[in-house]
Amino acid sequence: MGIKALIAGCSGLELTQDEKQFFRDELPWGFIVFARNIDNPDQLRGLCSEMRECVGRENVPILVDQEGGRVRRLKPPHWHDYHSGQILGDLYRQDKATGLRAAWLQSRLMAADLIDVGLNVDCLPVLDVPVKGAHDVIGDRAYGYDVETVVAMGRSASEGLLAGGVLPVIKHIPGHGRAGADSHKDLPVVDSDLAELEATDFAAFVGLNDLPMAMTAHVVYSQLDAEAPATTSKKIINDVIRGFIGFDGLIMSDDLSMHALSGDFSDRTQKAFAAGCDCVLHCNGVMEEMSIIAAHCPELEGQALVRAQAAEKLLVEPQKCDIAELRAEYEGMFAVGV
Repeated sequence: MGIKALIAGCSGLELTQDEKQFFRDELPWGFIVFARNIDNPDQLRGLCSEMRECVGRENVPILVDQEGGRVRRLKPPHWHDYHSGQILGDLYRQDKATGLRAAWLQSRLMAADLIDVGLNVDCLPVLDVPVKGAHDVIGDRAYGYDVETVVAMGRSASEGLLAGGVLPVIKHIPGHGRAGADSHKDLPVVDSDLAELEATDFAAFVGLNDLPMAMTAHVVYSQLDAEAPATTSKKIINDVIRGFIGFDGLIMSDDLSMHALSGDFSDRTQKAFAAGCDCVLHCNGVMEEMSIIAAHCPELEGQALVRAQAAEKLLVEPQKCDIAELRAEYEGMFAVGV
């Protein structure tokens, strides 16, 4: 059996026997961990080792959401804390060079934390461009309210991760910043016209369209496809993400268990692949849901396989540096150390 086009979560701090057997049988391309899977560094190293052992691949992508600010899974006291995108953006607005350096340093330091415990993919940078009045699900996760800031800071953050041997995932393509609802709970609908979206939301992703991986937005853009969110919209993926944005890396869905999506799990899975997703993401570790999704996941093949392999080739040894020296420089950029 080949590798399935699936990134899967698990239920706890270590794999259950059922999860081990399931992952051996299904061979997901990657995994993702959340706070429920994390207690301390030794435990997390052990969990990552179990995941790699199940699929028999040392370079298996293991993802985490480690943005800094309110979205981070590795937290004190075992790990350092980091600033939100907005706070980094504030530095950029005061002095561009300082802001860019801070974004690079934060990502390079987070990459060191991740690699140390076996994680090698960070769902960062957030390229969403919020607008006033939108839901705060993005809010201070964003670097700023303008495309130039978001692109510049997103580029530095991505380069910091790659220098540390960690793959970045741009999100949430083609843009979640205008959403009036939290897609974890409801389906957001954006009514802006194409010209406005191309000048703002989509433009941020054009600026980083060379990066290896992107996560979709569970958002309906009603002027382009009134029926389906980007994750399950062939028009959005073909015309906007592959077309206007020019992104040719691996497209993964956002979490298929989120309430923005309708239909049962077989329906969600099939629609995501039919729309053009290369890989689907399931996060909550519920075996019943994972089993249904895996049953409708194809093996990675064709262009999806080419994109996955291109991403994996970037999983290289971190560039040599003095982490303590970089951390001192980073903390010195802020009035209060982190």
